[in-house]
Amino acid sequence: MKPCPFSGDREKIVADAMCPVASELRLIEVADLIAMLRFERHADLDDLVTSAAELYFLPGTVKLGIGGDYKLDWRGNARVVLDLEIKPMGVTVYARLTLEHDCAGVEIDHIAFERPSDDPVLNTAFLEETLHAAAYKPIRAAVAARSGAAA
Repeated sequence: MKPCPFSGDREKIVADAMCPVASELRLIEVADLIAMLRFERHADLDDLVTSAAELYFLPGTVKLGIGGDYKLDWRGNARVVLDLEIKPMGVTVYARLTLEHDCAGVEIDHIAFERPSDDPVLNTAFLEETLHAAAYKPIRAAVAARSGAAA
């Protein structure tokens, strides 16, 4: 996506929303994720993504996009990148979720609003609202509860 003044804010909103999903996906053996990508087992990978997402979001909100990629070197540093389609009501976000040993990140490729506003600030606020509405519990509470359980 061509960066705009609102790209950073929107990526942060999506990253905060995807944080618990990324944590769930990082519980899967990285070798299994890489094998599914390498051997194009996209249906199996989609099942894992969907299962992880449905712990936090309404069914159908997050699914695997067109696949993904990985990087693995001889030192054992692995990186898995999954293409995601995030579809809360009224907006579709095409993003790449990067999973590494101790962190994850989100990069938005494209956002399509069903009824975009002329004001990008309102579009950004709508994205945040619709992601919160698609979550089973408020995203920040889910992250806080997960962090508290790990301590």
